[in-house]
Amino acid sequence: MKLLVTIGRGGTGKTSFVALMTKYFIEKGVTPLLLVDADPDQNLGEMVGVDLKEEGKKTISELLVQTFLQEGGTTVGVPPTERIESRIWTHGMYEGDDFDFVALGTKWVEGCYCLPNAALKGALGSLTKNYKYVLIDSPAGLEHLNRRITSKVNDIFDIIDPSKKSFHHIERAYRIAKEVKIDFDNFYIVGGFRFPEELKEKARESLRLEYLGKIARDEKVEEYVLAGKSLLELPSDSPAYVSIRKILKNAGYT
Repeated sequence: MKLLVTIGRGGTGKTSFVALMTKYFIEKGVTPLLLVDADPDQNLGEMVGVDLKEEGKKTISELLVQTFLQEGGTTVGVPPTERIESRIWTHGMYEGDDFDFVALGTKWVEGCYCLPNAALKGALGSLTKNYKYVLIDSPAGLEHLNRRITSKVNDIFDIIDPSKKSFHHIERAYRIAKEVKIDFDNFYIVGGFRFPEELKEKARESLRLEYLGKIARDEKVEEYVLAGKSLLELPSDSPAYVSIRKILKNAGYT
């Protein structure tokens, strides 16, 4: 099992990157996959053609509300993250032919993601060994790194855009990952669709991290996202998908 985490500032295209990475692994026959939407915006499901509500499933945050608020469950005694774990797999997971899907959802209580994150961490620790790859779409901020949804990661992909804030985001993300002792093999930079090729050398030199390439701008991707269509249905010759195949091959996923 390999665990791949995609991070980046909002609007860099990280969710579409995860969706097209999913398409790549499916077409390569590297399944089963587990997709984890840890972003409260919850866009990954739509981009891979999964509607949890239509499937009769709930996000982790919804399960916590149902278990401990609506049904009067207590948080005293057995840790709530342990009691919610089996409910995540039973009532929160979409199971497909090539991939399973689970979403963190919005905040359980105002201002805090601590319990949903802890529940997700416990669930990931118990069953991820059943998958070839676990792909995590992270929220735009860096708080999730501090909370360490997982302590062992194979590859981190940070999507960069042409802004000073994005460069600083990557510097902070790398530093935080080291400080909280996340054990990762590789920390990669991927150029978002707005990132110009002429900045790649600056990214390599200033950030001192491996730059894998950039995601191509693709009107077809924009059309699919606007229409709510799954990016898994994109034609294999779409510019964005071709560029992501190249990026993943540069990372050793051949």
